[in-house]
Amino acid sequence: MFFKDIHVKIRLFFVIVVILFLTIIGKVIYIQVFEYDKLSKLSSDLWSRNLPVEGSRGLIYDRNGVVLADNVTTTSLVLIPNQIKEKERAIKEISSILNVTEEEMAKHVNKKTSIERVHPEGRRLSFEVADKIAALNIEGVYLVKESKRNYPYDSNLSHVLGYVGIDNQGLSGLELQYDKYLTGEYGSIKYFSDAKGNKLELSEIYEQPQDGMNLMLTIDNNIQLAVERELDNAVSKYNPEHALAIVMDPNSGEILAMSSRPNFSPSNYQDYSIEEINRNLPIWMNYEPGSTFKIITLAASLEENTVDLQNDRFYDGGSVRVANAKIKCWKTKGHGAQTFLQVVENSCNLLVNTGTHLSLLRTL
Repeated sequence: MFFKDIHVKIRLFFVIVVILFLTIIGKVIYIQVFEYDKLSKLSSDLWSRNLPVEGSRGLIYDRNGVVLADNVTTTSLVLIPNQIKEKERAIKEISSILNVTEEEMAKHVNKKTSIERVHPEGRRLSFEVADKIAALNIEGVYLVKESKRNYPYDSNLSHVLGYVGIDNQGLSGLELQYDKYLTGEYGSIKYFSDAKGNKLELSEIYEQPQDGMNLMLTIDNNIQLAVERELDNAVSKYNPEHALAIVMDPNSGEILAMSSRPNFSPSNYQDYSIEEINRNLPIWMNYEPGSTFKIITLAASLEENTVDLQNDRFYDGGSVRVANAKIKCWKTKGHGAQTFLQVVENSCNLLVNTGTHLSLLRTL
């Protein structure tokens, strides 16, 4: 009996060991097969660091391939705080170059983060400033490529094109409307460091950034330049509160040129008021076409053969009632009896501005 109990216990112990062993094997298989990518990424994040490399924003062209908005290459300052051994020197030297206080720069240098982008003081640096920082040769101080939006024709077509912010995000106009297409995707320079942030002697990995999509407009830059010139002449001669112009292809409805005054420089939009930079007057401002629309109404009637310019007559008594409104002619007592050709010559308000078909108003 005693030996029988021992045998049972041994068998039970063996079963338990087998179960534990199979559980461990199953867990290892699960980790290696199902959790590998997740755990590998987590472990890689602990010792890999990425220096961002910005993709260029898409270009904007006119209908003939003339560049209306492009990019110029600049550099921006990025710090790896844990790698900066000469912190006091870095604070003093970089703050002097960027013309900021040492207290402000100390916040960046001593920040508890793996990567610190010096914003906005260290963004879109000129080559002269970037060269001065590079010459310091301070470990943990990096300069990365960025692109800055450039408008070759400055204020021309400014309201249509719009402008971008410091992060190259569209803020108005076409830059805002098509921002998701124009915006590129970041790449990176991946390097490896230990738990303290010290750079390891391993090869860096470069991930190519993706440039944004280009945009081609119906605008004809030659016509646009002519419109801009004439608007400048009008403003110089008459000093109006506003001036605007649109050039459209009547066959297709394509806009060939569009501009207004006041306009602004997209590269320096901060120097203008909200009204100046956000109001594209040709599509924002409401205005009455006035007598210029009378010829359109008459042309439609001629096209449909509902009037005879020479033989059909209309009597203008000075006013006419349409529904609950009384429409008056610009001439108090009216023009009397007249042919339809004379209606156009006299710019008669009653016949064309009532909104009623000419055929219903004419005198037969």
